[in-house]
Amino acid sequence: MAKRIAIVEDDPDQRSNYIDAITKKGYDVTAYSNRSQALAGFDKELPDLAILDIILGDEVDAGFEICRDLLSRSASLPVIFLTERIAEIDKISGLRLGAWDYLPKPISLDYLAERISSLLRINEARGQSANNGTNTAKLVGDMSIDQEALLVSWRGEAINLSGTEFRMLAKLVRVPGHAVSYDTLMNATMQSLVTNNTINTHMRNIRKKFESIDADFNCIKSEYGFGYRWSAK
Repeated sequence: MAKRIAIVEDDPDQRSNYIDAITKKGYDVTAYSNRSQALAGFDKELPDLAILDIILGDEVDAGFEICRDLLSRSASLPVIFLTERIAEIDKISGLRLGAWDYLPKPISLDYLAERISSLLRINEARGQSANNGTNTAKLVGDMSIDQEALLVSWRGEAINLSGTEFRMLAKLVRVPGHAVSYDTLMNATMQSLVTNNTINTHMRNIRKKFESIDADFNCIKSEYGFGYRWSAK
């Protein structure tokens, strides 16, 4: 069965272009023009991946609200923000909400299709690993990290990281105790428009997810002006 992609975009020309490009890749695409329409559609059926503009009509933060609603229904659902709002504070807000990617307009339709395919592969690998009970993980202290399925657990409890967060964590724990530079972490995000503050936001999000399981978690250390280091207890 074809994967279901939801697009929430108020510009009819852009919406039509996205539908055509993504449908040609074999996906089942449903498009919405505003927040209320999208939420009504999600009440009937959730997509496998959602692409959200942020400004929808007169609602300047509609995409953020939709993302919050979607992830409350399915915490692991991949969400991509596709928007003209490229200020760092907006990007940070999107990442804090749990988006897997934040892409600026205009965008190559071929590139958008490839990002969709990549995120769906990651999500599918996670599901298969969990269902099959396969284990290709390595242990780093109290953490288990599986780089094939992009799965992480801490003291036996799963931690739901986005693809970007996982890649950054994998770089960080490749050689525990060694400092990893901002430049290396930026490359791991596979995103454009990445700054030190963006990396700091990702790291805060990763820390919070570990702390939700272990209030005493303190393995991620900041190396002022350089980057971060994983320090096992």
